[in-house]
Amino acid sequence: MVKRSSSSNSKSVEIEVWSYEAKVAEIEGIIARIEAGELDLADVFEQFAKAVEYLGECESFLQQRQQQVDLLIETLDDK
Repeated sequence: MVKRSSSSNSKSVEIEVWSYEAKVAEIEGIIARIEAGELDLADVFEQFAKAVEYLGECESFLQQRQQQVDLLIETLDDK
């Protein structure tokens, strides 16, 4: 997850920016740690659950983008 700092009136606020590529990298890191045997069994389950959550986020992101692409193609076909 990418964090950007935004400041207004001397207060600094961090805004989290969701990134598909960052989530995929996190999933790959989790898988690598599990496959390497670097985690205790309890941590394996915790990390696996996190990876499944991230995969769901990625799937939702891709579905939304597919809908946008379909709408754009439909718009082009109407012209």
